[in-house]
Amino acid sequence: MAKQKNILPGFNLSLGFTIFYLSLIVLIPLSAAFIKTTELSIPEFWEVITAPRVVASYKLTFGASFIAAIINAAFGLLTAWVLVRYPFPGKKFIDALVDLPFALPTAVAGIALTAVYSGNGWIGSWLEPLGIKVAFTPIGVVVALTFIGLPFVVRTVQPVLEDLEAETEEAAASLGANRWQTFSKIIFPAIWPALLTGFALAFARAIGEYGSVIFIAGNMPMVSEITPLIIITKLEQYDYAGATAVAVVMLVISFLLLFAINGLQWWSNRQRIAAR
Repeated sequence: MAKQKNILPGFNLSLGFTIFYLSLIVLIPLSAAFIKTTELSIPEFWEVITAPRVVASYKLTFGASFIAAIINAAFGLLTAWVLVRYPFPGKKFIDALVDLPFALPTAVAGIALTAVYSGNGWIGSWLEPLGIKVAFTPIGVVVALTFIGLPFVVRTVQPVLEDLEAETEEAAASLGANRWQTFSKIIFPAIWPALLTGFALAFARAIGEYGSVIFIAGNMPMVSEITPLIIITKLEQYDYAGATAVAVVMLVISFLLLFAINGLQWWSNRQRIAAR
């Protein structure tokens, strides 16, 4: 049997270049972090990554990132739904506004959020009398991470909603399904993989965020100090091995979480295909 020729020539060259490029940009720098960490003995490595201040930063970073990703999954879906399904004045402006966190420097975003949510800010001055303090607290970290993660969910779900055929929903309505049944049985299963992808992207982006958080967080040890700041602090103290040790823990945890989310997405796709 003759070997089938590839439609696009140059596959071997393209694959080789792709592997080389990914190795140069991704694999080699990440490998360097692991190699630098080997300068520490196992007891020293364990002491660095389990220090109370570092553990507190893990809890804040991953906890706030998860909460922000959940918020973005809910309101990002709502935003995408409004942009796709309803015509209204200023729609193009709102659609462009969604991408603002992509274009805005993170330091500018952090300063702006701090000014708005501080005790004398536009929003903070209304919240503090209610006993809600946002700036310089873990709540401020969640706000900043929500701000930078919203576009990932909206831009992931929006194309899927645009491709959904309205005839399917009309057929469900003609068969007696109410709006909630139509959404839960027809729309949501179709957009679930995209929504999960947007959640994973927003979560991954939030874990590594630094610029927009350090201004609004207050950076109080054991309270509002994020793990990227711990890494920066160790680097400023020329503790390169300690910095890479914490970075390796962040990398491994992030990889495992993303692997689990991608596994869930693969499983949901198989369930959806099997149900057809």
